[in-house]
Amino acid sequence: MQKLLSILWPSFLVAGIAEGLFFTLIDPQELYLLGEPVRLSRMATYSLGFLCFWAICAASSLVTWYLLRSAAEVNRRVGAVH
Repeated sequence: MQKLLSILWPSFLVAGIAEGLFFTLIDPQELYLLGEPVRLSRMATYSLGFLCFWAICAASSLVTWYLLRSAAEVNRRVGAVH
């Protein structure tokens, strides 16, 4: 559970900052997706934007966690599979 929170909590904070910066510069009613205007309410656009930013930041945190594992931890997991 601690590993999960160490991935999700920082990504939540960074996603909040990213969304704030993004929507400070971009009006949600002027967004286009695949050449079509986004026809969602402002709140829905903010919510979906936050979830997308959070997913991207969580993926980044997950890759960082994966790459920072120690050799002993990697070898222990490989040995457990066999």
